[in-house]
Amino acid sequence: MSKVLCFGEILLRFSPESDGASLHNNSMPVYIGGAELNVATALAKWDIPVGMASVLPNNFFSDQIKHQINSNNIESTSIIPYGNRIGIYYLAQGSDMKNATVVYDREYSSFSELQLGIIDWNEEFKNVGWFHLSAIAASLTLNTAKVCKEALEAAKRLGIFISFDLNYRPKLWNYGFDPENIIPELVEYADLIMGNLWSADKLLGIKCSIENTINISHDELIAAVSICCNNIRKVYKATKLAFTFRMENQYFAVYESEEKLFISKSYSINDIVDKVGSGDCFMAGLIYGNLQLNNPQNIIDFATAAAVGKLYEKGDTTNQSIQAIIKRAS
Repeated sequence: MSKVLCFGEILLRFSPESDGASLHNNSMPVYIGGAELNVATALAKWDIPVGMASVLPNNFFSDQIKHQINSNNIESTSIIPYGNRIGIYYLAQGSDMKNATVVYDREYSSFSELQLGIIDWNEEFKNVGWFHLSAIAASLTLNTAKVCKEALEAAKRLGIFISFDLNYRPKLWNYGFDPENIIPELVEYADLIMGNLWSADKLLGIKCSIENTINISHDELIAAVSICCNNIRKVYKATKLAFTFRMENQYFAVYESEEKLFISKSYSINDIVDKVGSGDCFMAGLIYGNLQLNNPQNIIDFATAAAVGKLYEKGDTTNQSIQAIIKRAS
């Protein structure tokens, strides 16, 4: 099987307690993360050949990070030495990336200073059948957006299947361009697009027919997805679209494949352990499903069950087995 290659920034997440106890106790959990690496880690766990493309500074700590990535059965040969610092973010325990408590420290990181021509994509795409990246990779600087386009052009030219996650992080878009000026020309290369109704609005300008999920029925949400899918297909070439809904106590997802909608069951979610990485786990489930499962309903059922399971795990990445996910989905 040809491998999946994920491209994005490798980050360190510091996770302080919300009451300040971490500073008092001189103890704070640290996780290796980043949206695309989270996807790669899940795929490796599920025995899909996968590699990570990125850059890290040339120092002993980067070597330790690469060693940890390798120990998770992710190829790190496409992580090249470049720049001077590793990107960091701080997120209070129990919060998610949309929470006011997230603080980014990614300016001047190795990845944010990437330039065109640094990565030899013809070399990195050898034996690659699937390429995955997200809007986060393009949100740091205009140059990282250009590198994303450089990679996508090479992948398309080589006939590689492309998935794109419409991750929207408003705090990262600080270089003078609105996402609507950047992301559409990247998404035009995608074969599979994953996100939610509101990220499609913010990143692609595909206006949503509902403002939020308050007092909105399940059927009304499905109808809104159908409208959004139709509008995306008028502009983009992707044949597979996926939308998640994580509300206060409910999680479900919708998958459109070849213009047909497939809907997961709805999960009740309570007592969540860690909100980080559930969307990445969903994305990994979509990739796994497309590579290993035999029909679209199985694909969305697996991806949704994986995302829900991640909500009850600490850290950025999942440790769920395929069997546990299938059991939850049944």
